[in-house]
Amino acid sequence: MKILVINAGSSSLKYQLYDMTDESVLAKGLVERIGMDSSILTHKPTNKNEMTEVSEILEHTTAIRKVLNALADKEHGVIGSIDEIDAVGHRVVHGGESFKESAVVTEEAKKEIRRLFDLAPLHNPPSMMGIKAAEVNMPNIPQVVVFDTAFHQTMPEKAYMYAIPRVLYNKYKVRRYGAHGTSHDFVSKEAAKFLGRPLEELKIITCHIGNGASITAVKGGVSVDTSMGMTPLEGLMMGTRSGDLDPAIVPFVMNKEDLTVNEVNSMLNKHSGLLAISGISSDMREITDGMEKGDAHSKLAFDMYTYRVRKYIGSYAAAMNGVDAIVFTAGVGENSVVLRQKVLEELTYLGVEIDESLNSIRSGDPRRISTEQSKVEILVIPTNEELVIARDTFRLVQ
Repeated sequence: MKILVINAGSSSLKYQLYDMTDESVLAKGLVERIGMDSSILTHKPTNKNEMTEVSEILEHTTAIRKVLNALADKEHGVIGSIDEIDAVGHRVVHGGESFKESAVVTEEAKKEIRRLFDLAPLHNPPSMMGIKAAEVNMPNIPQVVVFDTAFHQTMPEKAYMYAIPRVLYNKYKVRRYGAHGTSHDFVSKEAAKFLGRPLEELKIITCHIGNGASITAVKGGVSVDTSMGMTPLEGLMMGTRSGDLDPAIVPFVMNKEDLTVNEVNSMLNKHSGLLAISGISSDMREITDGMEKGDAHSKLAFDMYTYRVRKYIGSYAAAMNGVDAIVFTAGVGENSVVLRQKVLEELTYLGVEIDESLNSIRSGDPRRISTEQSKVEILVIPTNEELVIARDTFRLVQ
């Protein structure tokens, strides 16, 4: 079975084509600048030359048609025709309380995803555009939706409810949902496999640290708490998101600066975090470079960032009454030696001992970076959200 995995954004579309016989990636790529006359398709077939095409792509239907043409191209393609694609899996950020697991796309499912637009206005509408575009181009091929929030639906009420009038939950489902669920699910299972221990016996803290970042407490294989909230804005300080802050700041700043709701929402989501504090960039690599060159703002941004990661790890160790393993994943978590060092060196009260030589090794494989004496296993495990989507799609359409 061959499965096409799609992650649609408002102006971009990422894709990977899997052969589920051995879960190998046949091709992957990206369409950028959708809606413009200079859109870019970058197509990377396995064991073949990369292809780049610049053309006018005004909406997602055309984008997916271009992707399918590339996949079946005589020179750069990996399939004879699109009829070889057996199913399509879509990443959808928000499933609310409606979707506790992945689901086959039906009219009812699409209706429910639309109803949830208010909970993820930046993410769910583009996902729906991707679903519609796939339907137009592949009308008879089954589709599956895989939700970032589904893994966190196991959280107990004490963890997901906010201490605000309950009528807001009853009417609008205002509660904690979390995100990055496919990543937290994948790396917690991989951690148990790496350690050779039953997942059901482990207390694991998974740290998905990228431009967007979240931490999850995984107890016995299920999410019991996570740092992101009703939206991806809550929790850790991120590349451009503020993370946790006093909610009274919002009306205070709106009144002082005469800001609209949309303006303050944009400020907190797109102009805060590392970018705001450093004044340089939202990219941790540039922050680290600035810090090493003596830039005080970069150092403050880095220190604030790692301090908050460490606080969440400590709080989740308390929530689970202990921790067996801490896992770092995603772009920053997997690649920033200095970030892991800074976070872990002040967790000695948990019995954490980091092996600096192991931490400094760069590898794409799962690895341990703690000493043999460490009471907590510290692992770096590359995430693979696309593979999770492909696996769920394969399972549901069989």
